[in-house]
Amino acid sequence: MRAWEFSPDEQEDPEEFTRRCAQVGDLYLAAPALATAGTHVVSTDEKTGIQALERLAAALPLAPGRAERQEFNYDRHGTLCLTANMDVATGRIVAPTIGPTRGEADFAAHVAGTVATDPEGTWIIVCDQLNTHQSESLVRLVAAACDITADLGVKGESGILQSRATRRAFLEDPSHRIRFAYTPRHASWMNQIEIWFGILVRRALKRASFASLEELHQRLLAFIDYFNRTMAKPYRWTYTGRPLAA
Repeated sequence: MRAWEFSPDEQEDPEEFTRRCAQVGDLYLAAPALATAGTHVVSTDEKTGIQALERLAAALPLAPGRAERQEFNYDRHGTLCLTANMDVATGRIVAPTIGPTRGEADFAAHVAGTVATDPEGTWIIVCDQLNTHQSESLVRLVAAACDITADLGVKGESGILQSRATRRAFLEDPSHRIRFAYTPRHASWMNQIEIWFGILVRRALKRASFASLEELHQRLLAFIDYFNRTMAKPYRWTYTGRPLAA
């Protein structure tokens, strides 16, 4: 059996579902041309709860007729959150952030660090609709970076900051030099960085043993460097927005 997750937008608001799928798919297809014109299209998300598990004994290697065997017991040394961007035009991982948490301030700081790699460039950030991806901190960051001096209002009360919907509308405004393109709800399969997270788990984390959080941190950075040098390439995007079969 294989599990999958159905997007409620497909049933509750099929027009909105189709619009968002088409918007993200079109960005993926246009990314190479946009990059030539100086616009960065990046697919972004957090991979949370990456555990630094230290096996209490070394694994027993493969042998004829015998699978590799891994020690069942382990020590826990904590967890890390990796927030990563995939440059859609090149497939490279750019400006990753590694830390203990993934709150509103963490994601805003990650976006600020990403934009700092080309402060005057145009950025389109593809991400899901998590509340921290539509926050007051992001609105203020984008307004400051884009020299937007309009009154932003008060969170929960008025103006652009009033609600998640009003903040989202501001953050995805196509007239802004830095803007967000949101996937439909519960549609992680529309976000290319999720494909890379699967590669990370298979190539660098599965069956690994880490004696500390720092060792895990360094493994993540080393794999990103290795991936960018030897494996990175743009994905061939084929999803057209057709309805999914149940």
